[in-house]
Amino acid sequence: MEDENTQERMVPVIEEELVTGAHAVKTGSVRVHKEVEHFRKNVEMPAMRDVVSVNRVPVNQVVTSAPEVREEGDTLIVPVLEEEIVVEKRLVLKEEIHIRRRRIEDRVTRSVELDREHATIERLDSEGNVVATSSPTRSDLPQSGLFSKHKNILK
Repeated sequence: MEDENTQERMVPVIEEELVTGAHAVKTGSVRVHKEVEHFRKNVEMPAMRDVVSVNRVPVNQVVTSAPEVREEGDTLIVPVLEEEIVVEKRLVLKEEIHIRRRRIEDRVTRSVELDREHATIERLDSEGNVVATSSPTRSDLPQSGLFSKHKNILK
């Protein structure tokens, strides 16, 4: 029996355990250096190629239909066609044009605008005063020596 005056106590029991492990420690390193050598080597091997020759052979023959492409031995024959237009040229008189000329003389009246100048002639004395004035009349204009009546004023 337990006494009320007694207390219970817990006592831990400890045990140590051993834990082992490893970690990397650098103790040195390695360097790799590489060189590449280049060289040529001749290799012989078969290679195929086609050599083609083209010849044009003139035929100039009239045909009724287009010939087919054909082969004769190792030759491929491709026909080349051209349409030709055939034209017949004839001289045909279609019509005649008859032209008759007659000369007729008529009298015509037309209104024409003409220019006419009128001149006034003055004679001055030694002091610059006008002593004589002359204006031509309409009858004076058509004469060949215009103002010929007035020459004596200018002297």
